[in-house]
Amino acid sequence: MITIRNAEPDDAASIAQLNSNEFGYVYPVSKTKLQLESILKKSSDRIFVVCIDDEIAGYVHACDYEGTYFDPQKNIMAIAVDGSHRGMGLGRMLLEAVEDWAKLDGCSGVRLVSGMNREGAHLFYEHCGYKLRKMQKNYIKLF
Repeated sequence: MITIRNAEPDDAASIAQLNSNEFGYVYPVSKTKLQLESILKKSSDRIFVVCIDDEIAGYVHACDYEGTYFDPQKNIMAIAVDGSHRGMGLGRMLLEAVEDWAKLDGCSGVRLVSGMNREGAHLFYEHCGYKLRKMQKNYIKLF
C-alpha cells in the first residue's frame, strides 16, 4: 500500500539515506534529525514522505516562496525517490502533495530548481507540467 504523510523526526535516517543515495549529499543522521525537527516546527515548511507498506520510498521538502515582484508560491527545496521505486508514480504523488498545499494556502504556483546534470529529473518535471523558466547560476558563501 502506498501512502503519503507528513514527515516525523524519526524519519531522519531514511531521509539522510535518500539524500546520500539520490543526491550524493552525505550528512550525518544526527544532524539530519536536528534539521528535520527544526523544519517541522515551522508553519512555512512542509516535508511529505511517501511510503510503501510503511517504508519510506521518497520525500519532498517545500517552503514558502515570496518576493516583492510576484504572488506567493511554494518552493521545492528537495525531492527524492529511491531509485528502486522510480516509475511507480511516487514522485508525482509528492509533487501533488506540495501542489495541494500551495492551493490550500492561496499560492499562485510551485517552483523548483534542479541541477543542470539531472536530465532525467528535468524530463520528469516537464512531464508533470512544470515549465523551464530560465537558466541560472547558483552562488553560495559559507561561514
